[in-house]
Amino acid sequence: MRITRYAALAAATGLLLAGCSSEAGNQAEQTADETAAVETDVQFDPGTTMARLHDAGKITVGTKIDQPGFGLMNPQTNKPEGFDVEIAKLIAAKLGIEADNITWTETVSANREPFIQNGQVDIVVATYTINDARKQVVDFAGPYYEAGQDIMVAKGNPEKIEGPDDLAGKTVCSVEGSTPAQNIRDNYPQAKLTTYDVYSKCADDLKNGNVQAVTTDNVILTGLVAGSPDAFELVGKPFTKEPYGIGLKKGDDQFRAFINDTLQESFDDGDWAKAWDRTAGDITGTKAPQPPTIDRY
Repeated sequence: MRITRYAALAAATGLLLAGCSSEAGNQAEQTADETAAVETDVQFDPGTTMARLHDAGKITVGTKIDQPGFGLMNPQTNKPEGFDVEIAKLIAAKLGIEADNITWTETVSANREPFIQNGQVDIVVATYTINDARKQVVDFAGPYYEAGQDIMVAKGNPEKIEGPDDLAGKTVCSVEGSTPAQNIRDNYPQAKLTTYDVYSKCADDLKNGNVQAVTTDNVILTGLVAGSPDAFELVGKPFTKEPYGIGLKKGDDQFRAFINDTLQESFDDGDWAKAWDRTAGDITGTKAPQPPTIDRY
């Protein structure tokens, strides 16, 4: 199965790097029964976000659509696929909402907080690192995964980049509004940082020789490497910890507790691991790690 998906991802990512933000490591083989069973007999206290969403029978989720393994648009179904998508489906299922009734909204790093604050989405599940600055304006459930910032270079690593200190004097690409971009600005100012709205444009620049490196979370880069294994490689030395959380409106403590309980249940019953194995794990060839400890601040 993985060989087939690698081949499909390689072909699709070629389109992605040409400027599209929608392709697929062919996860369309996933069937509905692979997602969590939708709750059919559930009630919530009136006035809560859970009751509102359950009664409406629909939810709007912000996610990314250009990140293999976590959130990548399938052009055949016109729906995103990946680990973040499956996590969102788990939450919707516990609300009694069918996966077909999820509205997916592309949410890039720079607009995640505004989309939550303005009510354009109900939650954001988009490789969204929990940090103190963001917690000033939105709340987070989770974390549901912990990544680490790493570096992607051209195949063969011609610049001999082994870590962030080696980026001095080199042009490195990341995404505006992301923690990896800010980390480069704050801690590695000798690097020449260029930013875009999506990582596919960074990968395109690396393939064309316009930049010498791309930096973001290791799992995102691993998906890009899997799509173009003859063009890219991963340095493979993470130098930060990036806990991924689910963003929601500030002060909605009941909804945050509900999502945390849903995540914990998925950790305990194996649904989380199954979601990993058939998405990010299938692309990267890795089994599900130990789930992180939920922060119930």
